[in-house]
Amino acid sequence: MDRSSVIFGNVMKHSDVKAAEKKQLSFIRKFGDDREKELHLAAVDNPTIGDSLGVKNLVLSDKPLEIDADKSIIIGNIRMGFGHYRISMAIASAAHSMGLTPYWFDLNSFEGTAATKIISAQNELYSLGSRLSQKSFLFNKFIWEPINSEGFRKLTYNCSDQMVSELMTGLYSDLPKDIPFAATHVWPAQAAVHAGLTDVVNIVPDNWPMALHLAEGSLHTVQTQSAYLGYRVLRGMDKKRTLKPMPEESVAFTGHYIDHELVSNIEADCERRLARLEKGEARRYLLTIGGAGAQQDIFIAIIKWLLPRIRREKAALFINFGDHYSVWETIKKRLPELEDLTTEHFDDFAGTAAFAEAALDGSVSGVHAFCHKDIFAAVYSTNLLMRACDVLITKPSELAFYPVPKLMIKRVGGHEAWGAVRAAEVGDGTFECEKPREILGMLKTIQTDGSILRFLCENIVKNKRTGIYDGAYNAVKLALARRK
Repeated sequence: MDRSSVIFGNVMKHSDVKAAEKKQLSFIRKFGDDREKELHLAAVDNPTIGDSLGVKNLVLSDKPLEIDADKSIIIGNIRMGFGHYRISMAIASAAHSMGLTPYWFDLNSFEGTAATKIISAQNELYSLGSRLSQKSFLFNKFIWEPINSEGFRKLTYNCSDQMVSELMTGLYSDLPKDIPFAATHVWPAQAAVHAGLTDVVNIVPDNWPMALHLAEGSLHTVQTQSAYLGYRVLRGMDKKRTLKPMPEESVAFTGHYIDHELVSNIEADCERRLARLEKGEARRYLLTIGGAGAQQDIFIAIIKWLLPRIRREKAALFINFGDHYSVWETIKKRLPELEDLTTEHFDDFAGTAAFAEAALDGSVSGVHAFCHKDIFAAVYSTNLLMRACDVLITKPSELAFYPVPKLMIKRVGGHEAWGAVRAAEVGDGTFECEKPREILGMLKTIQTDGSILRFLCENIVKNKRTGIYDGAYNAVKLALARRK
């Protein structure tokens, strides 16, 4: 079905459709076309999160896939930065807690296919843009911010994307048409609809409505009430006309997408934070370095400020470098005194899990650096460490929605700004602190004034009672209900 010429009843200009067709042809020449192929799949245990979350990876195979559609859910995603993997893990965790087997279907993991070639090329461009945005004020102001906040917002962008995602449908040949399919990126959702799947839930990230995330034919889930209203009326997606709205049955507000392990332990983890506060123990900070590995100057400023407090055992620091070993080497060169205070936990996911578990009720001091080549370990280490930290220091990406006290540093991309707005409004994180002076000012206040941490923890517990963090459960329930 043509999903580029008319989007939710809104007829696209002939020139825009032609431009989309031209882009599709250029991608076919560069990357190929899987539409007429029958690519078979097999399920294998995920070696990292298979035991804890029940995840099985889908890989290429010579034989057709055997799968029980009644007890399974496909989690369509792409390896592009860490964000979409993190949301996928939240959905997998919720599904596993509900008795389902989550199948990990990463369109960027099938070497030699058109899907993987296309996504890898796009990922390289996005990562380059992210890095440049942190190095060049002019590039960030006049190119990167406008692209991320307004460029991806345009309905014409969806027109083009729909054409491109058609090329990925060969990978869906083995999937039962009515199997629950939860996509944590729009391309797997669009391709699933093009492939004829009938039970597609499009797990929309962020808090800023963009046409980039539209997959007509699926049910769109959103994390916030403002995003729900924005998507219903396709807010700002065409500045020259009033668009027909999305139908009510095409979008649903679910709440934040959070792992079962985190949601079910919110009260206990906040009690631990407040107990450490009352005892005067070292304040524990978790600093995440993911995606493009940008913002190094900000990280250096934060670590440099914390080092004297760490030496006096007034603070402790966890740093998850994800899979960015080079960033760790760069930071060590810029802060040579850091190395003597640091314990490395590299490529030992079992050891990382054991450390995080012991830190829940045990004492912690110094700096602990974590880095893993395995992408699942690199991403999920933050989830494990989150429960044992007092404050998460992060840009307002997908982590802005997590139930842990957060200090929000400068965004990487305009669309992320609204994640910080959400955290500040529900009271589980700070507003976005953009300049190093502002970041360090907030950090000093959190370090010296215990009422800030107490305020954030109390709000997190209140938010749980109202279901703010139940988005992953609700998205899975919608997928199951949609099948019935």
